[in-house]
Amino acid sequence: MADMIALEAKKRERVGKGAARKERREGNVPAVIYGDGQDPVSISLDYNLMFKLIFKGGFKQTLFEVNVEGTKTRVICRAVQLDPVKDTPVHIDFFRLGKGATLDLEIPVVFLNEEECPGLKAGGALNVVRHSIMVTVRANAIPSEIEVDLIALEVGESLHISQITLPEGSKSTITDRDFTIVSVAAPGGAADEDEDDAEEVAAEDGAETPDADAAKSED
Repeated sequence: MADMIALEAKKRERVGKGAARKERREGNVPAVIYGDGQDPVSISLDYNLMFKLIFKGGFKQTLFEVNVEGTKTRVICRAVQLDPVKDTPVHIDFFRLGKGATLDLEIPVVFLNEEECPGLKAGGALNVVRHSIMVTVRANAIPSEIEVDLIALEVGESLHISQITLPEGSKSTITDRDFTIVSVAAPGGAADEDEDDAEEVAAEDGAETPDADAAKSED
């Protein structure tokens, strides 16, 4: 399970573009906590720490406990606004997690036993269709990765979601088809089925919409 990271934050009494610019000049990143039927709370966080965490990777799959002047709140990131020129964080949206909350998150896939994979040892090419899988998880049990074992995969064979053991408490958000995760293609070609799956992944990515509970940032 992914570790929860503790963050110290200051409550912002003033909001708006001017107040947000002032926070950035002082070395902070303005942010907001919203959701769970409660009023949004405007906060500021240390810029250097947030820059490091954001670009470390997996920021949107990480559970945070934000301490705002003695009040601790479990949150997960819903959006990071970056400066279009400098590519630096200028605002963060955090979603408040209530008791028993579940989330739809994209979890990275890690492939095991590539060196021992019989299909690859026979000269086949690894065709990764999905580098991550969208799953529904409990907020207190967010996995850091999904393991896919290649130990028995031969040339021309594929591994589908039904063949993968997902982390405890996780289930795929896609339930209407047994989609492909990875295959081993013969040298010089890939299976049509896998090409179809790759097109579906691209279509899903293009159709992604903002969270319905998301609030528009005022900063």
